[in-house]
Amino acid sequence: MRSFGSKSLSVLALAAQVTGLGVEKRGFDVFQYVDPFIGTSNGGHVFPGATLPFGMAKAVADIDDPNEKQGGFASGDSDITGFSHMHDSGTGGSPSLGNFPFFPQSGCPEDLVDNCFFTKTDRASKRINGTAEAHPGYFAVSLNTSIHTEMTVSNHTALYRLTFSKNATTAQNTPLPSSPLILFDLTDLPDSRINGSIAVDEKTGRITGNGTFSPSFGLGTYDLHFCADFSGAAIRDTGVFMNNRAGSQPKSLRAVQNGNSPPTPAGAWTQFKEPANDQLLVRVGVSFISVEKACNNAQTEIPEFDFDKVLQSAEDAWRDKLSVLEIDATGVSEELQTIFWSGVYRAMISPQDYTGENPLWESDEPYYDSYYCIWDSARSIHPLLTLLDPHSQTLMVRSLIDIYRHEGKLPDCRMSLCKGYTQGGSNADIVLADAYLKNITEGVDWETGYEAVVSDAEDEPVDWAVEGRGGLASWKSLGYIPTDDFDPSGGGGLFTRSISRTVEYAYNDFCIAEMAKGLGKTADAEKYLARSNNWKNMYKADQKSYVNGSNAYPDSTVDSGFVGFLQPRYLNGTFGYQDPSFCSPLLSFTSCYLNPDGHETYEGSSWLYTFFVPQDMSSLITTLGGPTSFVSRLTYLHTSGLLYIGDEQAFLPVFQFHYAGRPALSALTSHSYIPSQFNTSVSGLAGNDDSGAMGSFIALSMLGLWPVPGQDVYLITPPYFPSISLTNRQTGKTATVRNVGFDAGYENLYIQSATLNGKPWTKNWLDHSFWLEGGTLELVLGKNESLWGTTDGDLPPSSSGGW
Repeated sequence: MRSFGSKSLSVLALAAQVTGLGVEKRGFDVFQYVDPFIGTSNGGHVFPGATLPFGMAKAVADIDDPNEKQGGFASGDSDITGFSHMHDSGTGGSPSLGNFPFFPQSGCPEDLVDNCFFTKTDRASKRINGTAEAHPGYFAVSLNTSIHTEMTVSNHTALYRLTFSKNATTAQNTPLPSSPLILFDLTDLPDSRINGSIAVDEKTGRITGNGTFSPSFGLGTYDLHFCADFSGAAIRDTGVFMNNRAGSQPKSLRAVQNGNSPPTPAGAWTQFKEPANDQLLVRVGVSFISVEKACNNAQTEIPEFDFDKVLQSAEDAWRDKLSVLEIDATGVSEELQTIFWSGVYRAMISPQDYTGENPLWESDEPYYDSYYCIWDSARSIHPLLTLLDPHSQTLMVRSLIDIYRHEGKLPDCRMSLCKGYTQGGSNADIVLADAYLKNITEGVDWETGYEAVVSDAEDEPVDWAVEGRGGLASWKSLGYIPTDDFDPSGGGGLFTRSISRTVEYAYNDFCIAEMAKGLGKTADAEKYLARSNNWKNMYKADQKSYVNGSNAYPDSTVDSGFVGFLQPRYLNGTFGYQDPSFCSPLLSFTSCYLNPDGHETYEGSSWLYTFFVPQDMSSLITTLGGPTSFVSRLTYLHTSGLLYIGDEQAFLPVFQFHYAGRPALSALTSHSYIPSQFNTSVSGLAGNDDSGAMGSFIALSMLGLWPVPGQDVYLITPPYFPSISLTNRQTGKTATVRNVGFDAGYENLYIQSATLNGKPWTKNWLDHSFWLEGGTLELVLGKNESLWGTTDGDLPPSSSGGW
């Protein structure tokens, strides 16, 4: 819907494109089931503010709680320090963006500018409980200073509407003059500003500025620019501030860090005469290119200060995105409908469309950013977008390939134009393979895309901490990543995570093999298929697991009864030891983050990673003792307390019962997590949302066909609704999944039989052609597990069985 070049569509032009597309076909307002506040507490870090789908401008109130402000705003009672225009959603770790916040004040005590409050600490204000409101394209909250702030957006511009009280007072009930002051601060959420400058035009009140900041999970710095204009009142005075002192002269300043942490507060302000209708509008354009580009973005996208018109356009854009789905929710609870639609919504917040805003290279290709991180998003976000919005997914794939052209490697994480840290494998390989297999073709240079994934597999970069793979010499010669690897080829990267990197590299190579096969590169296909078997080289067949504090025996250590787990392995071929339950909720849960402490799995245990062989589940099941033993082990993973569903590696194991001929258990396990771990409360996510990963897990689980990322395979479970229909925007065809015998109590959870377009369908999976070509998959449900989808011929494909 947005152009590829440097010119951005105005929000009104965007609305014109939406008009006539059947924006709202359903008989209810889908917005009533989208709650942006889900996950805005208890570490969910969800951004609940105003944004377009994949939009760059993201406006919301920012809070001062260091543990909860990653998305800007969080539910609770933390103070509000400003309103800013760019954010990420659901990120773990450090906060990001939140640059150039503004803060409104009704007037200054004793009508002296220097008596207003300028630093974050001094100006922090309480919200009025119950006033926070949000729906797609809109956010609002009232401060206890009697200022009500609303906001909406276009793609690069935020528009705020401030309503002031005529009888505003200080905290001590001293009356304030009706002379609003609005300041802009040269800061960001993590207080990472290195330097910056700001200026105010004394005639128009326009405030412009820029700064150099640090990314939240990567290397380098980025420059950002803004341009703020006002409407609704005459200008009274202008000036700048530093620390807590302000003056009318000069009209500009430069701010440098000078070693201070946080940087010295600095900014500019505009003061107004009393607004005629008690309202001021603030329009803020942002740009990575220049102040001039930021001003042009604002003037082009929102030429008039018409808040309602801009809001309507933003709402229309969201209704259009959501309109591809039609859900028959007869009998389904309001809570489950809200969980579902809110998950779909959050999956379209990021990655963010920065097309035309990339100063690093000249290109006619789209540019997307804010991948937090592909290690997370490859598992559910991108497969969901391929279904709901293949056009945007196509642009993202083209963007990834273009990053390779100009940076020399595909990213595994990227934010604010900077390279982010690699958490495991080269997971853009999975995204590209998934797209290649699912007819993502429009404008995609797949030869260059293939060149990019081969580069990941063959060429070790200087710093594999932020791109590509490390340990490739050992990978090629030994067939695994050794613990304490000797790797003089790479200049950077943590020599840790040998278990998780090995199984992830193996799957990355399988994805490359799939692309090679499709492109007719037979020798490459055989080579990478062989390397995809390297997971076996970390498997120690006699390794036992003694579990601490299991659900069955909370105060003791017991033999889990299962033997054979992935274990560390050294250069000389001997095995080391890491407790298979280490880094699970039952043992040292938080010990395996990205750090140099030498742990051999990342954000999960060997118990979890031993199941990560999606390319050849048949061989894995045989290795682990056959289908019965495998089902018992996988059930134990889900019921013992070993698995944390709030991390993305946990998603696929929910549905891996399919490979052992027990698809009914996948359905049962899915329902064990939704809604118990995912609900409609502000803390209703099992973990941080990771740019919508949790939302996409919810959406895909409830739709009933789980995509195995990087493969043309969807594992069939009954949707959580009587029926679901999805219209493919590439083909215009509609695919419908209908439950026969559906009950909203979910007792009829098990598929008894199925038909596809009226013909019997016994396989417990299908491929992407169903979504492309349309049709009807009808599932007959019952209360007991049946033989449907259980025979060898009904199981999903494995590489050892031919592919």
